[in-house]
Amino acid sequence: MSQLSPQPTGGPPRKLHLDKSNAKIGGVCSGLANYFGIDPLIVRLVFGIGAIAGFGSFILIYLAMWAVVE
Repeated sequence: MSQLSPQPTGGPPRKLHLDKSNAKIGGVCSGLANYFGIDPLIVRLVFGIGAIAGFGSFILIYLAMWAVVE
């Protein structure tokens, strides 16, 4: 039976932040994209489609994240 050992991460833990340098409105989508390591356009499209299809719930999520995240 193999023993599980923690894998070294090689750096400090990631932290969700607003990316003001690549921001369109508040930096929430670009900050999320940096956190997950994906293109900010994908996150912006998901928020845009979610805002239309979700009857504005994604707008509330965006505003809450903008207010809470540093």
